[in-house]
Amino acid sequence: MLGLALLLPVLTWPQAVGCALLALLFSLFILPRLDAGFGVVPDSRLPTPDSPPKGGATTAWMGIVTYSASVLLLILLYRHSLYVAAAVWAIVALGDGLAGVAGQALDGPALRYNAGKSWSGFATFVAAGTLGAYLLTMWVKWSPASLGSRQVLLVSAATALVGAVVESLPAGVTRLDDNFTVPIVCGAFMFCAYLVERSALDSNLPYLGRRIILAVAINLAFALAALALRTITRSGAIAGFLLGVMVYLGWGWKSFLLLLAFFVLGSAATRLGYNTKAARGIAERRGGARSWREAVANLLPGAFFSILVITTHHERAFLVALVAAFAEAAGDTVSSEIGQWRSARAYLITSFKPVQAGENGAVSLAGSLAGLAAAAAVVALGFALGLCGIAGAAVALGAAIAGNLLDSLLGATIERRGLVSNGAVNFAGTGFAGATALALLLSR
Repeated sequence: MLGLALLLPVLTWPQAVGCALLALLFSLFILPRLDAGFGVVPDSRLPTPDSPPKGGATTAWMGIVTYSASVLLLILLYRHSLYVAAAVWAIVALGDGLAGVAGQALDGPALRYNAGKSWSGFATFVAAGTLGAYLLTMWVKWSPASLGSRQVLLVSAATALVGAVVESLPAGVTRLDDNFTVPIVCGAFMFCAYLVERSALDSNLPYLGRRIILAVAINLAFALAALALRTITRSGAIAGFLLGVMVYLGWGWKSFLLLLAFFVLGSAATRLGYNTKAARGIAERRGGARSWREAVANLLPGAFFSILVITTHHERAFLVALVAAFAEAAGDTVSSEIGQWRSARAYLITSFKPVQAGENGAVSLAGSLAGLAAAAAVVALGFALGLCGIAGAAVALGAAIAGNLLDSLLGATIERRGLVSNGAVNFAGTGFAGATALALLLSR
């Protein structure tokens, strides 16, 4: 299917969408009726839609369908940046494909965080993905003239590295097909990476020296204090410190106050009614202390947007995305904790079926109102600090609410089925809130 990407320079956007849609329909309805030879099933007949494949065949067939759907989604999302769609397409096809081959052929030491993946496969993913993304970007030639070959190579390498990390995540984080997770994450990362300009960073260099010193000192003090108060674990303190430094670099103490507001609201909501939640068996483990997983899930999108504030000429858009990300994180944490405390009964967001409070995808009136108030409080703080105007605050609040809804929907569907962890769902909600705000502002 990668061969279709070679036609992008001569196809209009509607034609590209049509070809990708036809490929998806072929994977769904035609491929299962063809003879073997596609490597989908070990026997001589592929299953039909009326008799779906089983076991490993199901995984292979669904992988093909997911791959086709991801290509279509990339073309739809990056209509005006098809070079991004083409490059990520190459990363998925070449990086992911050759990583499995190299991992089996070369073997070698396993990744420390996932024994099922090897360093040889990881390195092959990065190398093949970088080369494929670079060559296909230069072939498509739909990229702006301002993009030089060196920039394309650097962005391709960085995106391939991100893709390798996502592809190698252990099953405890996500069991979703990496033909879906890799394109979504890599596409968003590459789009933002192409907005980075040296002139933007140069204009902020006079302030960064002092800001770095303050960022390290302030975050170290807060990490040690939180560790002493047992609101975070040791791993949470380390991750929080690193991500907090990144957040501080964006807009100094003002952007850091957003992180602090999220932390205070979330910690307070966790402590409220903790004994009641513990008696119901739904309280946070470790006395509510957050680990590195919670820190990364809730802070990484905001830290990413914060760095882009000082490395692009779209600082106002990324500031709103930063506010939206922390507002979503605060709203999600507070709604969950208050809902579990004040409501013994909640309702599944997909069917409104009564379920016990604390179940994945469950919502309650008390929790929803508390979450909305927390998100609004963070947005109001961002407005008061001058990080966003009235219009930006409205966008940030709307994006935060959308992120909270997505979080609940994912919890009620794929998390309940054990396909992703709670941390992955939280990361998706926070990232979606920031991306939604960014998309609304950059499309103007």
